[in-house]
Amino acid sequence: MTGRTILITGCSSGIGYHAARGLRERGYRVFATARRDQDVERLAAEGFESLWLDVRDEDSISRALDGILGRTGGELYGLFNNAGFGQPGAVEDLSLEALREQFDTNVFGAHEVTRQVIPVMRRQGGGRIVQNSSVLGFVSLRYRGAYNASKHALEGLSDTLRLELAGTGIHVSIIEPGPITSRFRDNAHAAYRRHIDAEGSAHREVYGAMERRLTTPGPAAPFTQSPEAVLRRLIHALESPRPRIRYHVTFPTHLFATLKRVLPQRAMDWVLQRVSEREGGH
Repeated sequence: MTGRTILITGCSSGIGYHAARGLRERGYRVFATARRDQDVERLAAEGFESLWLDVRDEDSISRALDGILGRTGGELYGLFNNAGFGQPGAVEDLSLEALREQFDTNVFGAHEVTRQVIPVMRRQGGGRIVQNSSVLGFVSLRYRGAYNASKHALEGLSDTLRLELAGTGIHVSIIEPGPITSRFRDNAHAAYRRHIDAEGSAHREVYGAMERRLTTPGPAAPFTQSPEAVLRRLIHALESPRPRIRYHVTFPTHLFATLKRVLPQRAMDWVLQRVSEREGGH
């Protein structure tokens, strides 16, 4: 698989960093991007072709892509839209600013990177676009409304794009991880502190339990897996002659996908309520 080029967003840690390392070891030419200068410098020091790319900044996307195409002779085989974060909080406590920030990264940013890459893939007659979604892209848990909505939206755009690109040689796949070892909780806690007024909320008791969960060391939830589990699905999406439309990662994702197919909605709501309660969302 040597010689194939891929752009990965959000490579500072977690899934993105692990994917960059794994694909480089597999022979890919990896362009590992991050939005903080210190992370770009660290990745470069580790031998990556690293560029600054903030998915919330359209100009930074254009500059990064121009830089990549200048190095590859105008070609780009794959895109892994990994950059994202989770904004906790009850829906009634989410300001428009909080929702915009969530969608700017998880939806609009991923969309703009994808939109700018598609003409390159059309010219070369094919390519692979892989979106990193979540189990919460097809089910919803309480106090994750912003994140739920952003991942549902990303999946809707991706499903539509897949239909529109049929016959072009450009394949669109969605990876749906459940709990994965990463800095996701740290980033979610920072977003929570930035946007949620816990003391003034009707949900303040729940927020106390939520803060304890977000700041407690150790696995975020039962059945947590390493980023290696995502990398295996990413490799299949990039290399299989017939990549899957969706890749379920971790037991909870497989379980919820099955329950969503077989249970009435109210029964599914009951299951999701119980899951939220076990995680501290009383």
